[in-house]
Amino acid sequence: MTSELYPAGRLGQVRDAVRSAGLDAVLLTPGPDLRYVTGYDATQLERLTCLVVPAQGGAALFVPRLELAAAQASPVSGSGLELIAWQETEDPFGMVARRLGQVTAVGLSDRMWAMSALRFRDALPGTRLELAGPVLRPLRITKTAAEVTALREAGAAIDRVHAQVPGWLRPGLSERAVGVRVSEAILAEGHASVDFVIVASGPNAASPHHEVSDRVLAAGDVVVVDIGGTMPSGYCSDSTRTYAIGEPPAEFTGYYTVLQDAQQAACDAVRPGAPAESVDAAARDPITRAGYGDAFFHRTGHGIGLESHEDPYIVAGNGEPLRPGMAFSVEPGIYPGPHGARIEDIVVVTEDGYQRLNQAPRDLVVTG
Repeated sequence: MTSELYPAGRLGQVRDAVRSAGLDAVLLTPGPDLRYVTGYDATQLERLTCLVVPAQGGAALFVPRLELAAAQASPVSGSGLELIAWQETEDPFGMVARRLGQVTAVGLSDRMWAMSALRFRDALPGTRLELAGPVLRPLRITKTAAEVTALREAGAAIDRVHAQVPGWLRPGLSERAVGVRVSEAILAEGHASVDFVIVASGPNAASPHHEVSDRVLAAGDVVVVDIGGTMPSGYCSDSTRTYAIGEPPAEFTGYYTVLQDAQQAACDAVRPGAPAESVDAAARDPITRAGYGDAFFHRTGHGIGLESHEDPYIVAGNGEPLRPGMAFSVEPGIYPGPHGARIEDIVVVTEDGYQRLNQAPRDLVVTG
């Protein structure tokens, strides 16, 4: 599976993209771009780890000597990529600059720490420094079959966590206590790390990015649970379901039905060639018609892969046509206060439509 997710030929694709972008090289430090190209999930440290991919010539991965064994244990070892270990008393930025030679324009990782970016500025005087993200974006935005499989596995894992959530939503427990149990379950169901846990109860359900607090759950509460993590593959999960502890308020039940219809309409709008913003419009229109337009104040979705938020973004103004292999969330929400609701699934664009990667029920789950 690792060789399919991180094929050796990807390095050549990146080199071609660097050349097409008119850059002399890209420099990728630890983060999703480096992992995408090499499969190496490097640790971000004050010591420089940097993949150098020139438009011409061989690529090289510079690593601190104490990180060499970790790099060798990663998929890098089978890629034919040159590994260059630097010692504590050496200047790795100068080493990279000497490797590059005379260059005019270089792309830097979007997630590169400022301390490294400024050191490269000093080591490469007169060189134009740009973001490397636009070079890698066309490659990362559509997923291979192996990537879709990894995302499907992540979706199934987070679905298994949501299946357990109703048992933890009991009056007397705090959001924080529920969040701890959710975090434990995310890891137990196969994730390598927990990326976020939102347990938003009562009035907190009207705040889309509320995380957890010491608020104690009570009968009649609506609870929005938005959770996600990263699998050992590197690929992420993200799914939201809304629950009620006992009988929810009558006005909530009315707009939850609107939200269900809007989420389904948005999913049904997903197809090759459709502009990304049309999916947002499909979700927004029924919510607006029902009188809740002002209570839906975030975009409908975001791409997902090695990052929980990446291109494409499903938002008004994004006319980019959808293409098979694009994977993103569809997550309209209604937050009128003193409660709110959101339903979120990850979908992937297929040759003739879409496929959901989350299968957990979207009906309101009422706990006892």
